Amino acid sequence: MGQAAGVRLKLTIAYDGAGLEGWQSQPEGNTVQDHLERAIAETAKQPVRVQGSGRTDAGVHALAQVVHFDVPEGITMNPFNWVPALNTKLPAALRVMACEEVAADFHARFSATGKTYRYDLSTEPVLSPFRAGRAWHLPRQLDPYTLREALALFEGRHDFEAFGARRGNETEETSFVRTVTRVELEEIEWGWRLRYRGEGFLYKMVRLMTGAAVQAAQGRLRVDQVAELLDQQPGLPFGKSPLCAPADGLFLESVDYA
Repeated sequence: MGQAAGVRLKLTIAYDGAGLEGWQSQPEGNTVQDHLERAIAETAKQPVRVQGSGRTDAGVHALAQVVHFDVPEGITMNPFNWVPALNTKLPAALRVMACEEVAADFHARFSATGKTYRYDLSTEPVLSPFRAGRAWHLPRQLDPYTLREALALFEGRHDFEAFGARRGNETEETSFVRTVTRVELEEIEWGWRLRYRGEGFLYKMVRLMTGAAVQAAQGRLRVDQVAELLDQQPGLPFGKSPLCAPADGLFLESVDYA
């Protein structure tokens, strides 16, 4: 049966962010949003705006980013057929993995109840070329016990102002309070995998938390100094996270909905 006109579709997409300029549309046109909107417009024969669950920076990857768009009137294509129709028009680094019809009030961003990010650390003496751009290369040995201790500090509800950055276009006061429900540390064959689950994350929050935890694991920062960065008084008397981890190792792993 064909797709009824005027419905809302949810896309689950994956991308290697190394050659892309992030999520949000830019004049150069080399962003995830730009590529998607061009592919949808070519398929629908008219401009279509997409909404994402959140913005990822240049170099950041996604295993299951979620977007939605409203099908223009008169388009009766089945959701299943949107997948190959769009993928033939997208660069190889960006793929639509699934498409489904959703309720008219579904919103990729505002309906989300949580997100999971992962961050990969390579401790190999020489970074494999197959992990270039997909892991932070840290050949200096990390102390896993200190790394785990530092990461555990981030669990719970905290003021993360020291672990958030401003995009520069904020028009009103931002709340920096977030709940991180779980932080996991997994040893993998060539290093470590960090996984952060939470209701939502500030701009660059995962990279700033990872940077502080790594510095502690390298002996450049004490764990109690990491703890001092959380829940600070106005003015940030203990300062900001000392290091923002590179985009290379960051993956948006999943977005949760009720």
